[in-house]
Amino acid sequence: MYHPVISDVEGLEISAAERALFSEFPPYGFILFKRNCENSEQIRALTSEMREIIGFDNAPILIDQEGGRVARLGQPNWPVYPSAGVYSKLYETNPDLALSAVQVQAQLMAGELSKVGISVNCYPVADLLHSGADKVIGDRAYGDCPNKVSVLAQSAAQGTINGGIIPMIKHLPGHGRADVDSHKELPVVRASLNDLRKTDFIPFSYLSYLPCAMTAHVIYTAIDPINCATLSKTVISDIIRDKIGFKGVLFSDDLSMKALSGRPEKNALDALSAGCDLAVHCNGDILERRAVLEATADKLLERENRLNYFFNQKVKSVDVDENKLYHWLLETVKGYE
Repeated sequence: MYHPVISDVEGLEISAAERALFSEFPPYGFILFKRNCENSEQIRALTSEMREIIGFDNAPILIDQEGGRVARLGQPNWPVYPSAGVYSKLYETNPDLALSAVQVQAQLMAGELSKVGISVNCYPVADLLHSGADKVIGDRAYGDCPNKVSVLAQSAAQGTINGGIIPMIKHLPGHGRADVDSHKELPVVRASLNDLRKTDFIPFSYLSYLPCAMTAHVIYTAIDPINCATLSKTVISDIIRDKIGFKGVLFSDDLSMKALSGRPEKNALDALSAGCDLAVHCNGDILERRAVLEATADKLLERENRLNYFFNQKVKSVDVDENKLYHWLLETVKGYE
């Protein structure tokens, strides 16, 4: 039995207290941050121990490795990759080359993740770039045109799959209009439902066939003026599942972010009740982790459950000359940074 929670650890190794907690209350999976990543050997040992503790060989282990300013693996042990905004610029002059380049980047990043036991990349970002919005998305977006964002994000997702990793599109149903950073405050989007359908929803509908997606801690007044998407049954059922058509595994964004005013354990229950499949809780202390896991005791997942279908399938990677492709990539994006 697993708690429908994605949890994390504080350091490079699992502490005795964390091991005891996860043995007693096994989460469904884990997420890694820069503080957990020193070198390949260390990460392999960490991910192996995580799966051993909860007794689930295919437990999803997540990371945010987008390139640009959101990269948990970086120098000196891993290459630096461009942001999505670079490919948006390249697309304007050579669409086919941009699509090829973003797929190469995604595959290279995925190959690096696969080697250390990570199985899910919280990438690509399919949010639109909106003028006047908070910069939390900014150059993480593939541009302001729904069709361009759709095809670039699709190439990124395919490259991720080619590299042996499961992609996770984010942040449904669209974070690009947010007026504040949801890590710090609760954004409120006042666009009409018609405007959202014609813009922000389009890339997510285009990519709705993908296996994993993450919600946005954003209020959309035209849909639910009270609850942000993560905690809204209306947004998840009527928009994400029905209108957008996403049928895969729906992860919440981090439930300890300041956009949410409740305690993480309440946020977890509210997110699950609203329709999220898995509650993602990060950056809390051991007491917070325990509270979240204990609170979900009535929502346990059986060892055989619907979510396993997405994570038990082996994603076969395509062999490539990584060094050659990385240098080609750098030459391709030169002048677009």
